[in-house]
Amino acid sequence: MKQFLFSAQGRFNRAKFWKAVLYYIAAGVVVGVLALLLSMIIPSQVAEDGTYSVTGVAAIPYLILIFGYFIALLWSGIAVGIKRYHDRDKSGWWVLIQFVPFIGAIWYIVETGFLTGTSGPNRFGSDPLAQ
Repeated sequence: MKQFLFSAQGRFNRAKFWKAVLYYIAAGVVVGVLALLLSMIIPSQVAEDGTYSVTGVAAIPYLILIFGYFIALLWSGIAVGIKRYHDRDKSGWWVLIQFVPFIGAIWYIVETGFLTGTSGPNRFGSDPLAQ
């Protein structure tokens, strides 16, 4: 799993890319459930307008949970995107296309999620479909 989600070496086909996306969704659900369980354990305040807040030391478990999830998701997302671009025989730097306003995110999802990779081996490794 560590090599699958957190290493930028090698190539990913579309099926592995979408499998990683499903892992991210499942991890988000788990983090949401853990946050809900924390809210039942840790004392909190609910304002008249319905907003929920935790202050002081009681907020530390939430911060650890959310920032840990964010860092893992960011690192893994970059690594998976790089491997997907490698399958398309492009540099991993192409993941930065997401920062281009309006078109960047669309370009990224089309290129990584829907377009096929190069057939046979390329400069980044062997064909993931041949394995």
